[in-house]
Amino acid sequence: MGAREYDFDSILSQYDKKDIHIGVLGGHSALDVCRGAKKLGFKTVAVCKRGREKTYDNYYKTRENKGIVDKTIILDEFSHLTKPNIVKKLQELNTIFIHNRYFWVYFDFAKIESEFPVPIFGNRNLLRAEERDQKPNQYDFLKKAGIRMPKIFDKPEKIDRLSLVKVAEAERKYERAFFFVSDYEDYQKKSEQLIEKLRIDKKDLEKAMIEEYVIGAPVNFNYFYSIMNGELELMGT
Repeated sequence: MGAREYDFDSILSQYDKKDIHIGVLGGHSALDVCRGAKKLGFKTVAVCKRGREKTYDNYYKTRENKGIVDKTIILDEFSHLTKPNIVKKLQELNTIFIHNRYFWVYFDFAKIESEFPVPIFGNRNLLRAEERDQKPNQYDFLKKAGIRMPKIFDKPEKIDRLSLVKVAEAERKYERAFFFVSDYEDYQKKSEQLIEKLRIDKKDLEKAMIEEYVIGAPVNFNYFYSIMNGELELMGT
């Protein structure tokens, strides 16, 4: 069953709107999300991996006027989140899940799109666009919008200026082992050094994105559109 086949209107119609829980995976920005949810009057549920639950199930557990985590669900592995009994438990708690980068480290897109009928804040089908090896991706959208972007080299032999090679780490595939190069000779030298040090592997290097490095002030633009307020918020870091 694909994500588009889920009838989320029907799922949400079964929710008790006065008892919504904001759900997070226990890690990364989970405490920030829980604190924000509590300030807005929501209850919270953190899904934790066994052995890492004390932060949420003990230290930040809601009691009296303290704490920000109302409930915890403890799993042997984060991947068990999509098991039917866990999905049912989240639905019974009227959960709306907040995803982040940490969440997508443990789940592939297809699994969340097809095996997780729990409402997610945002569009679960759009997350693929953030990955460089998915289609369509952020580069496709930038081109379609006519936005200027750094030159992309489809072959390392074509490098003729300062460029950034975006390749995954050998061990932690979700982290990037970026490195600068100025030409093909520089690319060969630095990539071989990283392979020898086991920082990257040859297979990932072949899939790496090579972009022209534009000198200037690096700015990360983010935007958030609130359908509740009908407002678009622009942020930059």
